[in-house]
Amino acid sequence: MWLVDLLAHLEAYVAVAEEASFSRAADRLYVAQPVLSRRIKTLEQRLGGELFDRSRRQITSTDFGVRLLPYAKDVLSRVDRMRAVAAAARTSAPQTLGVPPDSDPTSLARAIRAGTQRGVTIRVQELPAEQRASLLRDGSLAFALLRVPPETATHQVPLGLASAAAMSGSSGARPVHLESLRPRRGAGNASAPAILITAEDQVGFAAERFDKAIARAGLPPARVRRVASTGTAVAETLAGHAVLLCTKPFARRHDLAWTPLADAALHRGYEFAVSSRVSNREDSVLDWLEPFAADAIGAVDGASDESVAAGGGANAPSARTRSTAN
Repeated sequence: MWLVDLLAHLEAYVAVAEEASFSRAADRLYVAQPVLSRRIKTLEQRLGGELFDRSRRQITSTDFGVRLLPYAKDVLSRVDRMRAVAAAARTSAPQTLGVPPDSDPTSLARAIRAGTQRGVTIRVQELPAEQRASLLRDGSLAFALLRVPPETATHQVPLGLASAAAMSGSSGARPVHLESLRPRRGAGNASAPAILITAEDQVGFAAERFDKAIARAGLPPARVRRVASTGTAVAETLAGHAVLLCTKPFARRHDLAWTPLADAALHRGYEFAVSSRVSNREDSVLDWLEPFAADAIGAVDGASDESVAAGGGANAPSARTRSTAN
């Protein structure tokens, strides 16, 4: 307990010595005068001598007090420097953002650059949806984009089917219904390309919704293939062997034709969440980081490429809401 209270006792000692008054020193430290007097008395007992001459009208330091005063100031000065270093370390410590594996690298680069301009080191980690939620809870991530049902989400991301060429019977702009993917009568299932679903859409409720939609559409379960590698899925799609469930920006980055799904319940929904370990100062990062993250996932309500590019400095668009992980 003595070591814990030592700084408070030394602060009281220095304040009284500099103010030559117990009352003024108490006001300076925002403590009651009896509290300050007890601290001085305790410090004198521990050091084995009186620090102040209380016999006169004005408080003066004893020879003992004068001799020890520089050492007390040195201790407090070192503590102040340590606190400053700690504050700088907290500010410069990397803040990791968990994002889906198919996020746009260009938008993420803008987020990293915007952090650098603000003295914040942003690291980006591509992770599956369930892992993002888990690492946010244990504090390994400072921020994360979490999957939620699209109808309740802050950020909605339309999904569609991407193919090497425009899908038959679709203009590319008109939404596609899964029922339209049934093979023509007599054609058999061999001619129908597989529908590839990447890990981002295999999470809980999303996978269940898609399975039910496939059943309602009358498509055989074998038509759907769940793949672990996004790169492999793109390769098979480019080869013309499959169609890929993905976002429009992702399809564009890989020169794939894309048709939106008509069923909005199958689209993606996200909340931008912050770890409970993030301090209030770091929490302000949300004001400029969230729009970049929304743009990276292709959110229809996120910032446009032009607005984010223009806001790469101090004027990034503000986030609408935020979600805190406890």
